[in-house]
Amino acid sequence: MALFIFLSFLFYAGVCSALKLTVPSHTIHGIEGQPLHLTVNYNFNTTASEVQIIWLFERPQTNSKYLLGSVNQTVVPDLEYQHKFTLIPPNASLMINPLHISDEGNYIVKVNVRGNRTIAASQKIQVAVDVPVTKPVVHTEPSSGVVEYVGNMTLKCTVGKGTRVVYQWMKNGKRLHAGPNYTFSSNNATLLILPVVKEDIGNYSCLVSNPVSAMESEIIAPTIYYGPYGLRVKSDKGLKVGAVFTVDIGEAILFDCSADSNPPNTYSWIQRADNTTHVIKYGPHLEVISEKVAQKTIDYICRAFNNVTGKRDETHFTVIVTSVGLEKLAQKGKSLSSLAVITGISLLLILVMAFLFLWKRYQPYKVLWMTLEYMNLLLFLILLVVLGYVILHHKLILSFFFIP
Repeated sequence: MALFIFLSFLFYAGVCSALKLTVPSHTIHGIEGQPLHLTVNYNFNTTASEVQIIWLFERPQTNSKYLLGSVNQTVVPDLEYQHKFTLIPPNASLMINPLHISDEGNYIVKVNVRGNRTIAASQKIQVAVDVPVTKPVVHTEPSSGVVEYVGNMTLKCTVGKGTRVVYQWMKNGKRLHAGPNYTFSSNNATLLILPVVKEDIGNYSCLVSNPVSAMESEIIAPTIYYGPYGLRVKSDKGLKVGAVFTVDIGEAILFDCSADSNPPNTYSWIQRADNTTHVIKYGPHLEVISEKVAQKTIDYICRAFNNVTGKRDETHFTVIVTSVGLEKLAQKGKSLSSLAVITGISLLLILVMAFLFLWKRYQPYKVLWMTLEYMNLLLFLILLVVLGYVILHHKLILSFFFIP
């Protein structure tokens, strides 16, 4: 029993008197030319007569160098480094000022505490020295622009200063990832677009960063030639149905032809008559004065041409000159729509009558109220609807040929 108590006491004393040495991180990034503080704390629970702190520096494949040390807070520096390294008591922290690329490596701190017995601990901190990145610049090749589906485009990102640079490409403020036509170099500094399409139009920038800094280039918008796409003809007047424009006689109507294209298209207006065509005007606008038109129906073509891509597109449309008046044509459309309403009502009445007839035949005891007079009333209503339809139908037909 006495032996067990003695061993327990030794174990407890060893645990309580152990030296604990802590550092915030085992890898620290510093900035060249700036001071770097390596924070080291230690604590122990024993009576100490002497505390010794030693700092060493080592690079890969080299022996350790003594930087400085202290005994009971009395600093003993190495004469070669006495103005560069500073020990900050009462803890074991080290100040490096200024920090240079040559200071990159491993820093080893050792603490020895002498009391009833000597206890020791050590920690290693890897210091990486970085140069902040400067603002990157993006160069485009070719700088004059590229025709879609024909050429390729290369964007190169260069940075004047910086260590451990990481490159990231942005498009319209979002990260750009590899895709069917996006290829990056091994370090992401170069972006190749192969082939270029219209959808590649946007605002590009290059974001560079390292552990101590980040910078973004100016936004560039590469020139991409495309089109024409979506050719269409619009007018300021007239009634348009599909590719047919109906205008009143004596009315002047302005047609506008447009298509998505870069650079802007050149436009030509072509008139077709007697199986022949001839150009009547160049430019995106065409004015037709109906009273000067000899025919009541004229066929036109608007043709768009992109002189850089070498592509063209055309759209056909017809102009009908009428003396009816567009308001009357619209009223006829409304009247014709009323025919559909009348026809629908008639069909509904016929279906109701058929349903009641079948119901009376197979369930006569449930429809005692279905009298002959009621059936006659339904027939009379149907006749009225049919008569109204016939009268309205003949009136509409006559109105198309005899317009007051």
